[in-house]
Amino acid sequence: MQLKIENLSKTYSNGLKALNNINLEINSGMFGLLGPNGAGKSSLMRTIATLQEADNGSIVLDDLDVLKEKEEVRKILGYLPQDFGFYPKVSAWDMINHFAILKGIANPKERKEICEALLNQTNLWEARKRNIGDYSGGMRQRFGIAQALLGNPKLVIVDEPTAGLDPMERNRFHNLLSEIGENIIVILSTHIVEDVRNLCSNMAIMNQGQVLLYGKPEKTINDMQGKIWMSLINKEDIEDYRNKYKVISTKVVDGKIQVHVYGDNQPDANFKSSTADLEDVYFATITN
Repeated sequence: MQLKIENLSKTYSNGLKALNNINLEINSGMFGLLGPNGAGKSSLMRTIATLQEADNGSIVLDDLDVLKEKEEVRKILGYLPQDFGFYPKVSAWDMINHFAILKGIANPKERKEICEALLNQTNLWEARKRNIGDYSGGMRQRFGIAQALLGNPKLVIVDEPTAGLDPMERNRFHNLLSEIGENIIVILSTHIVEDVRNLCSNMAIMNQGQVLLYGKPEKTINDMQGKIWMSLINKEDIEDYRNKYKVISTKVVDGKIQVHVYGDNQPDANFKSSTADLEDVYFATITN
């Protein structure tokens, strides 16, 4: 499977240019789409998911024209949006069964087997009779994946799936995504760098409607080695450092500011070379 996006652009009626000449090739496996809030990630996801029109460009999934053959695309698409709506007083079993009917799985026996398998796969079988409104955030997200997997999709899109989850639920969700991403295309849109580092073999970084970086996480990290410098400074000196150097990130450590600077050469004697990670790649990219 391959998803090919060429020269894709979208401007909303209020003048916001959400997508600006996007070009991407996404193959089978987990693909991470990183960017801050407002970067255009959700606009791109909605366009791929046939939920909104593009102004220009093309999206092709193998031989399918995504922008023109919407009904055919929806048959092989699974989608978990950032805000997944559900009926709070309906049980998980009744809800997944209802979604399966909407997906066109008409045979009752086949539908029962599929729903049972998906609830087991997402570790929700024991809680199938509980109302979804009583589920934890992580359980609701796992149910969202269960409904997205109905119909054996070839493309699954998940938009900010781990935001707000506790570490245990996040780990469960990671394992589930890894499992389903072995043989199909799974696009993970997120602003959590660690999720992409842990899960994805390829990624892109977006900001202000544009793709700023595209490649394999490990390669982007290797390319950054030797260019990240770290120092502990006083809080009152941070603005001076921002004016003098390319400061890509800061955090408080023992009452001081740990600052990371991007550059080919050591900024000054107070800085030491720091091993780059994907967070450094991300911040260096979006602060260009």
